[in-house]
Order: sequence, then structure tokens, then C-alpha cells
Amino acid sequence: MSNTPGQSRLGKSSAYVDHYDVSLLFPLERSDKRAEIGASTNAPFFGADMWTAFELSWLNPRGKPQLALAHITVPCETTHLVESKSFKLYLNSFSNTVFADAAEVQSRIRTDISVAVWAGGPMQASVGVKLVLPELFDREPLYEMGGLSLDRLDIECSRYTPAPDLLRTEADDQPVTEVLCSNLLKSNCLVTGQPDWGSVQISYTGLPINQEGLLQYLVSFRNHNEFHEHCVERIFMDIWSRCKPVKLSVYARYTRRGGLDINPFRTSYPQTLPANVRTARQ
Repeated sequence: MSNTPGQSRLGKSSAYVDHYDVSLLFPLERSDKRAEIGASTNAPFFGADMWTAFELSWLNPRGKPQLALAHITVPCETTHLVESKSFKLYLNSFSNTVFADAAEVQSRIRTDISVAVWAGGPMQASVGVKLVLPELFDREPLYEMGGLSLDRLDIECSRYTPAPDLLRTEADDQPVTEVLCSNLLKSNCLVTGQPDWGSVQISYTGLPINQEGLLQYLVSFRNHNEFHEHCVERIFMDIWSRCKPVKLSVYARYTRRGGLDINPFRTSYPQTLPANVRTARQ
């Protein structure tokens, strides 16, 4: 029987487990939500979910606490994602656990997350884990998403649940290649209803997408309850089916909750993943 979001620890009182416990991880199938948007089979996208963990600590063999930031990259081809609160609780369980060194911590996280996102089945793509130690913290830059800001537009907004009918192209114009961005993405947690704040970047080649309609569409997620990964895939599929670009990438960076941020990237064509560099709001 598959896990459901309602069975997770989201919105529930949780004991603080401070010794390593991999059973805290709570995988959720991707296929259920993808079926809603017509992407359960032969999805037109690939990419990854890029996580940053800001609250990672463990003990060295002498009992001294150690610290690191962790960048974790989960390919979107995996059969499952990991529910974020369970990820937080899992990382918390390292805090009073002795590890030989940072390399052992890195290896343990990679192994555990890989097993979780493939639900114990064949691993067709690897999970990436990079630890940033304190002496390198000052090399972690801030970087705002590039592109022409949609937020400059003075528009009227009245719809706050996803409205893909707002998306349209300028059919009489010539195809373009452009990058558009907005800081006005906001949705809510699927289980708790708590707000999730994000920025989104849309890169495409095709007939020009009407920018006012696109911004109104992004704002329409404001009262929508869905996980970050699902929102980005919904945005991708709505633009893909409504505007029919030749190429499309959708990249969102969400502000952190529970010491974690989640930054999904979906693209229709092969390219290097964006650098996992946080914005000022993260």
C-alpha cells in the first residue's frame, strides 16, 4: 500500500529523535499527482529537485559537534519524493550520532535518500549529495533569478486557484527565445495549508507568451494546496499544453521551512542543472 500525504508527520506533534533513524524518511509516489496533470507516462520533462539543508550536525569520534550545509539533488525520474518534514526529522536524528567524518555523513545521506526515492527498487539515476563545511560558508553566494521580471507589470488579479486558461500566446508574432521570472509565486502546503513562498523562472523558445496572462496565471497558485515539486510540474504542463513552446524550462526556488529549501527544476531538453545558489529570501 502506498504512503499518502495525510499519513505523514506533517501538521502533527513529533518527538525530537536525536540518534540516527532512517525510518523517519517518508517517501511519496510521484505518479499520483502526475496523473492529474497528464504526465504519469511519457512525461515531456526531466530535471531534478535541489534541496538545501541548513541544519545538519553530528558528533565526531571525540563527541565534538560538527556542522555542514548539505546540497542534495534528487532526479525527478525517481519514483518517489521525500516529504519535507520527514526529511527534517531524519537530518535531526544525526545530531547526537557519532560519525567518523563528513565523508561518512555524506555517504549515509546519499544511500538513505537513494533508497527512499526509489522505494527500494532499481536505482536508475543517482542522488547527489554535497556537504559544505564551515570554513567554506562565506563562499555560499546569493543570486537572484535572471530574466525579464514579470512583476514590473501593473495587472489586475482576481483568481487565486490555478487558472491555465489565462495562458495564451501572441499568435501573430514571430517565435522568440526568452527568460521570464517572478517573485510572486505562492502556494500552500498540501497537508497543513501553511504558506510556501517562492520565485520562478520560465525559459522557453516558441511563440511569445502573453506576459500579463502568464503573471496572472502564476499568481493564481496563491490559494492552491500542493507540494513544491507538484506545483512546478503543473506549471510546466500547463504552459507546455497551452502555449506549445518548442523548448521549455521551469525553475522555482522556495523559501526554507524547517531548515530546508526545495528548488525543483523541470526542462523539456537536455541541459546542465542550475547551480543550487540561494536567493536573498532563502
